[in-house]
Amino acid sequence: MNARVLPLRRPNGLRVLDLCCGADGLSMGYYLAGFDVTGVDHRPQPNYPFTFHQGDALTFPLDGFDLVHASWPCQRFARVTGWRGNRADHPDLLSPGRTRLKASGLPWVMENVAEAPLRPDYLLCGTQFGLNIRRHRTFETSWGGGGDLLPPCWHRKGLLAFEHKGERAYADAMGCTWMTSIEARQAVPPAYTHWIATQYLALEGKAAA
Repeated sequence: MNARVLPLRRPNGLRVLDLCCGADGLSMGYYLAGFDVTGVDHRPQPNYPFTFHQGDALTFPLDGFDLVHASWPCQRFARVTGWRGNRADHPDLLSPGRTRLKASGLPWVMENVAEAPLRPDYLLCGTQFGLNIRRHRTFETSWGGGGDLLPPCWHRKGLLAFEHKGERAYADAMGCTWMTSIEARQAVPPAYTHWIATQYLALEGKAAA
């Protein structure tokens, strides 16, 4: 799959800004749900398949977007950081990031590792979407969650897990076929935000009816 050739205009006409986007993953989920996508990251992302701006996620303008997604760096909270070093060496961008999103008045989504101090409006695993991976991620939203029920996660034998994340097979299993195995270390399956965006659109439609 070469995501870079996909058209950027999508059916619902809404625009989402993906802060701390990395090489993508979650942006693709919003695209598949019908959003026009723009990504922001402090590092160059040559494989990012949509409109990209290199910049500071805490100061990048939010004007003109209908939804804001933020995947603040997880190293401060990730269990693996404690195994390999000191969590205090990594800044907490989640707290000021949440403050900024709340003040924006826009609908928003924040994603992080399961250990992060997020309200678990949605706690997702790859197996809930039929993916051959175990990758838990927590999502806090401005609307507080809700929507369709998903099956419980199923950590069956032979599932690709955290220790396999650097392998090409892990990136492909997530559905992130356009990125390198190194980029995939920080990625999350597009299926997660495809589903969340679908819930958001359905709930917004009910509220407007």
